[in-house]
Amino acid sequence: MRAASFLPHALRESLLGSKIATLDELKLALGSPVDVTVFRKLKLLDYLTSYSHRGRYYTLREIARFGADGLWSHHSVWFSRQGTLLATAEALVNHSSQGYFAAELAQALHVEVHDALRQLVEQHRISRQPLAGLYLYTSLDPASRQRQLLRRRSVQALPTLVDASLLEVPPDKLKAAIILFYSLLNEQQRRLYAGLESLQLGHGGDQKLAEFLGLDAHTVARGRQQLLQQDVTFDRVRKTGGGRKPVEKKHPS
Repeated sequence: MRAASFLPHALRESLLGSKIATLDELKLALGSPVDVTVFRKLKLLDYLTSYSHRGRYYTLREIARFGADGLWSHHSVWFSRQGTLLATAEALVNHSSQGYFAAELAQALHVEVHDALRQLVEQHRISRQPLAGLYLYTSLDPASRQRQLLRRRSVQALPTLVDASLLEVPPDKLKAAIILFYSLLNEQQRRLYAGLESLQLGHGGDQKLAEFLGLDAHTVARGRQQLLQQDVTFDRVRKTGGGRKPVEKKHPS
């Protein structure tokens, strides 16, 4: 008896209609109960396995519409241009400008990543560095890792109301913009601005703002206290008697 012949176009037509499918659904579409037969036909079609849902779903590369991050989803099932979760996490970490904390990567990939990151570190495919009480996952390449650490530290050091890590602005440009804005303020406004930022930062905010803006920590504390006590002068920059004493002009006799 001649063996049954299963054509790959049946799988392609089924996936073009449903976009994604489980192995059982593909076996039904192909008309074969054998896993190996399905995978043999899928290979001819250049298939992808989901990196979410424990790889239970399949699609074709021609179906996926990857975004700039190389990811695509259908009905909350996620696929990657890189294929597996390990390869995807490795690529994102290596190409990141400032590395990833585990929570950030999980948010970007929409799946839990702790186990994947552990495996990547153990396999020497990425590196991890302690930073701010957490592990920052970075490139294994020393030069790239150093750039990522420097940029992350500059972002972490920015004492601003805006979360710099969420902006599409390099940290150095953001810092320059803050300093420029600060330079346009008068003395009282600078003090109050520093005090407002310190309130947002909480414990240790006075010292952080003082170092960032080149102020005395007592000046920042004074601005913070003025805001809390609503002790603000609207008609002058300095209190009466403040500032430099006027220089008395001498007239030739």
